[in-house]
Amino acid sequence: MISQKLRSYLDNHQVLYQTKPHVPTADAMRTAQATHTPGREFAKTVLIKANDRMLMTVMPSTDRVHLDELKQALGEQNLALATEDEMLAAFPDCEVGAMPPFGNLYNMEVFVNEHLRRDEKISFNAGSHDEVMQMSYQDFERLVHPHVVHF
Repeated sequence: MISQKLRSYLDNHQVLYQTKPHVPTADAMRTAQATHTPGREFAKTVLIKANDRMLMTVMPSTDRVHLDELKQALGEQNLALATEDEMLAAFPDCEVGAMPPFGNLYNMEVFVNEHLRRDEKISFNAGSHDEVMQMSYQDFERLVHPHVVHF
């Protein structure tokens, strides 16, 4: 089920989006395959703990987080992947690992890998492991105001 917080936010901003149910999958690459979405267009979110704050990274499902590159891009020394408990606390209305790339709705900065900007559309989990959302990348960027970095 799509996060009600996200659905309300997009509807209030009159953003066009589509949702598509699918068989539950274990990770973003399998979700891209199940929904017939090119892996480079399917965004996965990875939560990062930087000292005492949580950050959201968003990248194509085909990419991996390279903490050393991310440290350099952000100018941070202490970065670590968030634990499942930290994900649940930060996104209480979402299934673990299915957080939408709208960290702004959850009071966290969003850092987008530059590769996602290459396509017109962006697809992503929007709160659950059995339904995805697709919208224009331009609308996503306009609403989230992510920092675009290479990592």
